[in-house]
Amino acid sequence: MKQLMKNLTILMLVMGFSSLSTAEEATPKQVVASTIESIIAVLEAREDKSKVNDVDREGIRKVVKGKFDYREMSRRSVGKPWKKMDEVKQAEFTELFRQVLEFSYGNQLAGYKGQKVVFEDAEFKKDKARVKGAVVDSSKSIPMEYRLHQTDSGWQVYDIKIEGVSLVTTFRKDFKSIVKKQGVDGLMDVLGKKVDKLKAKG
Repeated sequence: MKQLMKNLTILMLVMGFSSLSTAEEATPKQVVASTIESIIAVLEAREDKSKVNDVDREGIRKVVKGKFDYREMSRRSVGKPWKKMDEVKQAEFTELFRQVLEFSYGNQLAGYKGQKVVFEDAEFKKDKARVKGAVVDSSKSIPMEYRLHQTDSGWQVYDIKIEGVSLVTTFRKDFKSIVKKQGVDGLMDVLGKKVDKLKAKG
């Protein structure tokens, strides 16, 4: 159950940023809170509560568009080798990274059983913000933190911490060993194969 709640938290943030009115810029807390509400709405509308099908995925995918900075998350996860990649390869990597996140954590959403999410007010530092919160069920509460930065399109999430562990840092550690042995092309090959397996399993 604890792992499910962690995965649920990550997936909600990665896949579910709902669109607020373009007439006014959403605050970091509004971005996060509205996202969770939209994801939960998609999950609760499922006819078959035992799985997340392609229709559900597409609904969530439409909600997330433009609200999660996959490129920034990719850049931070790859680290220094990112600077040596041309724009085409960076774009290809970003799309692969997005799919890894979507299918890795998307397959866990089938286990959603009404967990609630609460939020604190955002804390600001220059063009960045963090929103702390928790995933809560009847027996436990798992702390989480969403890191956002200001972009031309408004506030976007670039990292998520669950119980103090950064998603980006975890990926960077995993990617570093692969890049050291196989280079960036090798890493992309590994991610591509991972996506194919996840899609087949999904």
